[in-house]
Amino acid sequence: MPDKSRILIAQGGGPTAVINQSLVGAVLAARGLPGVERVYGARHGVRGIVNEDFIDLTMETTAHLERVAATPASALGSTRDKPDLAYCKNILEVLKAHHISHFFYIGGNDSSDTVRIVVEEAKKAGHALSAVHIPKTIDNDLMGNDHTPGFPSAARFVVQAFAGANLDNAALPGVYVAVVMGRHAGFLTAAAALARTASDDGPHLVYLPERVFEIDKFLADVKAVHDRFGRCVVAVSEGIHDGSGEAIAAKLSKNVERDAHGNVQLSGTGALADLLCDEIKAKLGIKRVRGDTFGYLQRSFLGCVSDVDAREARDVGERAVQYALLQGQVGSVALRRSGDYAVEYALQPLEAVAAKTRVMGDAFINAAGNDVTPAFGDYLRPLLGSDLPQAHRLRGAAVRKVLKRG
Repeated sequence: MPDKSRILIAQGGGPTAVINQSLVGAVLAARGLPGVERVYGARHGVRGIVNEDFIDLTMETTAHLERVAATPASALGSTRDKPDLAYCKNILEVLKAHHISHFFYIGGNDSSDTVRIVVEEAKKAGHALSAVHIPKTIDNDLMGNDHTPGFPSAARFVVQAFAGANLDNAALPGVYVAVVMGRHAGFLTAAAALARTASDDGPHLVYLPERVFEIDKFLADVKAVHDRFGRCVVAVSEGIHDGSGEAIAAKLSKNVERDAHGNVQLSGTGALADLLCDEIKAKLGIKRVRGDTFGYLQRSFLGCVSDVDAREARDVGERAVQYALLQGQVGSVALRRSGDYAVEYALQPLEAVAAKTRVMGDAFINAAGNDVTPAFGDYLRPLLGSDLPQAHRLRGAAVRKVLKRG
C-alpha cells in the first residue's frame, strides 16, 4: 500500500436495500488503515467520476455512516451508464488527476466490466491502480457467486408481498397476476414460492425466463388451478419470452418502450400484467382478474431487510478493501456457500463476472416449467433472515346448516 493512499468508491446500477452497507463497510475499513489519506465517493457512479463530482467521506462521523448503512437505495446516487473504452479512458484520466490509488465499484456484471476495462487501461498507462468490484444485484445473476447482496432482501419483500396477496385472494377469490423483476434470471420471481405455508396457498403458478412461455399452456394452467381451488395466484417474471426469444411483453403489446441500451422496457410498466389479465378474461371467461407489477418497490423497500443480507453486504465491502489495500489485488469479491449455511468470501478474476449472466439451474425449476422445486426452497430459506412474518388461518369447525339454502 502506498504511503499516502487515496480511495474512490462509486455505486452503479439498480439500488438495493443493503448497498449502503457495502459502501459503509468499505469506507470504515479503509479509514481504519494507516496511510489512507482520503476516501472519496463519486456521485451517480461512473458519470460522477468523469464529471469529477466527488464528496469527501474521510471526516464523515461513524455514527452517521451507520445510519446511512441502514438506509436503502444508493446513498451516493447511481447511474445506468454502460462505459465503453473511450468512457473508461476518461475515468482513468480523472483517477490519475486526483491521485486515486484504489478504486471500488459496487454494482452488477456491467459494473465489473467497467472495473476490468479501467484496470487494463491503467496497466497500459503505467498508473498503479488496485481496483475491486463489490457485488450487488437483486437479480442474483452474477457468475461465481452463490448469491449476491441485495437479492435476499428483495426476495424477502417478494415473499411477504405474495403472502399478503394470497390472503387477499383467498378472501375475495379470483385470479391475481403479479409481475416481478428479472429479465434473464428468475431467482427473484421464484422467491414468491416461499410465501406458501399450506397446500392450497399461492402462488399456485410461477413462470421464469429460464423457460419458454407459451400463452396457451399458461391459460390451461390457470384454468386447472382455478377449477381446483376456485382461485389462482400467479407469479410471473418480467422477462418471460416465447420460443424465438421475443419478450411476451413485446409480443402482446402494440406499443413497446425501449431503454437507453435498446432493450424492451420491462421494469416500471404494468403492461405485462395487464396483457396477461386481458388474455385470461377474454379466453377463460373469469370475471375477477387483477394484475400488479412490483416494479421498483422490491429494490429499496424501507424496513424489509434480511439481517443475513445486511451482514454479508457489509462484509463484502470490508473484504474488498482488505484485498485491495492489504494485498494489492484486483478482482471481484464472490460469496460462496459452505455447510448447512455459512458463507465464505473469495476474490475471483474480473473476467469471470464481467458482462456475463447467471441464471437459475434446472434443479430449481419443476418439469412443467410453472413452479420451483423443493431444492430452491432449501437454497433460499437461509438467506431470507430471521423473524419472517407468518400468516395464520382460523381453525373453527363449520357449523351445521339448518335451512340448507346453499
